Amino acid sequence: MTPRHTRRPGRRSVLVALGGAVVAAPAVAALGPHALAGTTGGDRSSAAAGSLPLTIVNDSGSFANTSVRVYIVGNQDGRQVRVTPDGTLAPVALSDNGSDGFTDYAIALAGSGETRLSLPYMSGRIYVSLGAKLKFKVVSDGNGNPALQYPAGWVTSDPNYGVLHDCAEFTYNSSGMFCNTTMVDMFSVPLSIRLTGAKEQTTGTLRDGGRAAAFAAVRQVEEFARLVVDDTRIIAPGHGLDAGLFPKDYLAPYIDEVWSTYTGRDLTVTTNAGTFTGRVRGERLTFDGPAQVSFGKPSTRDVLFCDGALAAPNDGTTGPVAAVLGAGFNRSTLLSHPAQPTTDASTFYRTALTNHYARALHAASRDGKAYGFAFDDVADFASYIQDTAQTGLRLTLTPFA
Repeated sequence: MTPRHTRRPGRRSVLVALGGAVVAAPAVAALGPHALAGTTGGDRSSAAAGSLPLTIVNDSGSFANTSVRVYIVGNQDGRQVRVTPDGTLAPVALSDNGSDGFTDYAIALAGSGETRLSLPYMSGRIYVSLGAKLKFKVVSDGNGNPALQYPAGWVTSDPNYGVLHDCAEFTYNSSGMFCNTTMVDMFSVPLSIRLTGAKEQTTGTLRDGGRAAAFAAVRQVEEFARLVVDDTRIIAPGHGLDAGLFPKDYLAPYIDEVWSTYTGRDLTVTTNAGTFTGRVRGERLTFDGPAQVSFGKPSTRDVLFCDGALAAPNDGTTGPVAAVLGAGFNRSTLLSHPAQPTTDASTFYRTALTNHYARALHAASRDGKAYGFAFDDVADFASYIQDTAQTGLRLTLTPFA
C-alpha cells in the first residue's frame, strides 16, 4: 500500500497548492510553497530546459477542435503562473483581467488533428472547455500577491457554472512527471492521459458508454440524484452536501456502526511506517504501533472530503492512517475488513450506504481506476501515473458516447 503521503508530489499537493478544496466561492489558488517545496526544479532557465512535449487530442466525437480551448495554470516556486500558447511560462497579473473583469488564457486547438504544446516545470492543472471559454480572474491574495480564481463547477453562482469543462492535474519537475485525471470535485468531460518515458502508461479512459453509464448510475440512487446537473456534470457529494444537495447525515449510521464495532474489537491499519492497532476508547479511535494516533468520530462531510476528523498531515504516521481510514469509509469496507487497507476491489461499495459517486466512476473506467475522493489512491485505485524518465504527455478528450 502506497498512500500519496509517501509518494512523489501528486494529487494532494496539487490540490493544496491550487485551493481546490474551496467550495463556497470560486477557488482561489493559494501561494503555497510548502506544498510544492522541491517540486519546480529550480529557476526559470531550468524550467525552460525541462520543457515536456504535450499533445492534446480531441476524440470527443461531439465537439470540433474549434469549440475546444485549453488552459494550463498553476504554481512555480510559490508564484501563480500560466502557460502561453507558445509554451512560455508567464506569471499571472492583475492587468491580465480584461474589460469584463476576467482573463483570457485560452489556448486554441489546431484547426484539425492533434495540437502540440510544451509544458514547463510547474505544478498545476490542464483545463479544457467545450463550446465556451472559461473565465479565470486574477485577484490579490492575503499578502497582496496576484492569485487566480479557478472555476468551481459545483457552485451555481460561479461564472463558469454553465460551461462544459474539466481538468487533469500534474506536478512536473526535475524528478519526473506525476499526473492524474481527477473527479474529486466533479465529473464532466471524459479525459485520459498517456505518459511516455521509461514505459508507456495510460489512465482515465472510460469504457464505451462510460460517461452516460456514470450519469445514470448516480441518478439511480435517491440521495445522489440531485448531484447530476443535466448532461453537464456530476457534482461530488461533498460539494453537494455544502450546497444543500446531499444529506448531511447520509453516512451517520455507517459511521456509528464502525465506532460501535471497534469499541469491542481491534482494527488494524498497515502503512509504510508499520501496522497500527486501534480501538475506540473514550469516543476516539486510538491506534498504537509505530506511534500513537487517534481520531474523533468523523461526520459525513469529514468522510467525503477526507478532512476534519480525518485530516491527514504529511507526518508519516497520522496522515497515512487517516488516508486508509478515509478510503475505508468511502469504500464501505471498514466493517467487513478489520485489517486495512483492503486491496480487493470486488469488496468495495457493497453496502447501501457508500460513496455511490465514486462507485459509478470506477465502474465506468476501463482500468477500474478513478479519483472519486481525495484518498482514492490508497491501494493504488486512483487514475494516477508517474514517470521519472518522461518523454511526453498526451491528454485526450475521449468519446462522450
